[in-house]
Amino acid sequence: MTAADLFAPSSASRHQILTGTLVSDGVVVEDGLLAVDGDRIAFAGPAAEFDDEVFKDFKDIVRRDVPSGHYLFPGLVDIHCHGGNGGDFPGGEEASARKAVEFLHRSGTTTFLASMVTAPREDLLRGIELYVKLADEGLVAGIHLEGPFLSHARCGAQNPAYLLEPDLDLMDELVGAAAGKLATMTYAPELPGAAALVDLMTSHGVTPSLGHTDCDDATAAASLAAAREGLESAGFDGVSSLPTVTHLFNGMPPMHHRSPGPVAACLRTAQEGKAVVELIADDTHLDPRMVATVFQLVGANNIVLVTDSMAAAGLSDGSYMLGPSPVTVSNGVATLDSTGSIAGGTATLLEVVRKTVSAGVALPDAICSATAVPAAVLGLSDEVGGLRRGLRADVVVANADLGLAAVMRNGNWLA
Repeated sequence: MTAADLFAPSSASRHQILTGTLVSDGVVVEDGLLAVDGDRIAFAGPAAEFDDEVFKDFKDIVRRDVPSGHYLFPGLVDIHCHGGNGGDFPGGEEASARKAVEFLHRSGTTTFLASMVTAPREDLLRGIELYVKLADEGLVAGIHLEGPFLSHARCGAQNPAYLLEPDLDLMDELVGAAAGKLATMTYAPELPGAAALVDLMTSHGVTPSLGHTDCDDATAAASLAAAREGLESAGFDGVSSLPTVTHLFNGMPPMHHRSPGPVAACLRTAQEGKAVVELIADDTHLDPRMVATVFQLVGANNIVLVTDSMAAAGLSDGSYMLGPSPVTVSNGVATLDSTGSIAGGTATLLEVVRKTVSAGVALPDAICSATAVPAAVLGLSDEVGGLRRGLRADVVVANADLGLAAVMRNGNWLA
């Protein structure tokens, strides 16, 4: 029997016991056991420590032994994701968005933000309205706005026609429309009014994410410090009080020994545990050796692995859209038709984890940066991001090569 047969959706039960190798919170438990009660984890740890009395009164218990060489991970968490399987979040179309949501859940990314890109005000508001609805349904964890307050010099695949200097009235409108669902927002700190923008974001509990910037080292360092202070003043603590950095290295000037730019400031701040940096470790946006270097320099607890995935994720080469912009995918690399700039990723988060491990990062560290750390950024550590009692029963079963075998979300096996 294959893993796919073993975890078929038709075999669902309220009370389930899974045995195998658990990887969660930086720890590997070889002879592990995971007990699920409905949509919650009832136990996770060494099999020898499980008390059978927990389920003694239930008659519908289903036990599954994960095949040798397979792993049980927490459901993956992506805080920067634009879509997949032909579905596109920036477009703000419900059918397209739901298509992407279904694919992402089935690919093992059981929690994620719907990321939008720079667009006209009306398009942003339409998209926000849709993702508030999907968040209320429990399908997405919130919204990430990548723009519109970004640098023209480092706009990447963002449409420069819609880039703006910080506009507090517009920001107020976006925050109000999001009804508490706007989780993070990418901004360029060198723009006029950026400091006030950061103050406004943090006062509403929105995590500032420095990116698409042409700023210098001092500007980046000062803005990250102000963002952290603002979040702390708003009552956030731990990782949820830290600003993030949107896809480190991408959308910013390269580091130079006489002009370190924002990269150096972001690395220093992350190493101090005062910011969290995103890495798109898909072998396209970053060289694997750079991924390994950043993990060595700042540590897994200060890194979130992201996909920056667009509609082509999970599909073959061809023509796609990233919001309003045509994109061509060739050999798995998405580029903007108009400029040739890299236009998002085509990998799933599990594929990013696999490439991160191939780069030389330890498996527990890679899993931590794709589960526990992003969950903490979102303030959801008591809900997702680990295999611990009381957390939502989101589980990824992967084989020895980190290929997907099965996905559980809310205690249910997905097709």
